[in-house]
Amino acid sequence: MGRFGKWLGGGLGFVMGGPIGGLLGFLVGSMVDSTTVTSSSYPSGNTRTTPGAFGISLLVLIAAVMKADGKVVKSELDYVKQFFVRQFGTNSASEATRMLRDLLKQDIPLRDVCQQIGSSMDYSSRLQLLHLLFNVSLADGSINPAEFEVIDRISGYIGISSTDFLSIKNMFVPDTDSSYKILEIDRYATDDEVKKAYRRMAMKFHPDKVAHLGEDFKKTADEKFKKVNEAYEKIKKERNMP
Repeated sequence: MGRFGKWLGGGLGFVMGGPIGGLLGFLVGSMVDSTTVTSSSYPSGNTRTTPGAFGISLLVLIAAVMKADGKVVKSELDYVKQFFVRQFGTNSASEATRMLRDLLKQDIPLRDVCQQIGSSMDYSSRLQLLHLLFNVSLADGSINPAEFEVIDRISGYIGISSTDFLSIKNMFVPDTDSSYKILEIDRYATDDEVKKAYRRMAMKFHPDKVAHLGEDFKKTADEKFKKVNEAYEKIKKERNMP
């Protein structure tokens, strides 16, 4: 059994109920011994998310994004599988891909699924979900407009602020003044405001914020943190800041 199955056995948390639980169907039973699965009640988004709940939520949302343009081609599945291989290893990638193939055959009630995630998952984990959705969507080097539209909707549905969405978007799809947008300020900010924004964003996107998701998911958070540092260094260079 790869790590994906072990994550599930370690606690599916809030996903066992609601629309996500309805989508899972027989998937859990086909991957892990049901006697090892533990679930917990997540009454609010202040409760930290388990790796199993995060992994399932990620798979469901990836499926929704991949179905955005009305077709799923083999190349997309290959890209996603390679993404999982890079992040989690071969065994876990195979497990995740099998689950994804089943989810792609189902109708996904996106708003309901996202509302379940938004009300039950801590904010740092939701930011990480959004980052990974952009990462997967851009695996082939470009983002499909229909996929971008779905990611935008997901962001709103799960309660991500517009400034945080713009920040993460600019890490993948650079826009005018993208370094400033990553730090959630405009180019007219003072040097002191730039420094304060960097400290705020470095804290918000620090990998330790998602340490509760385990090392496999935590390491993907390093990318956000690196992008914040790169944006800050670029602005410092442009302004000749010390």
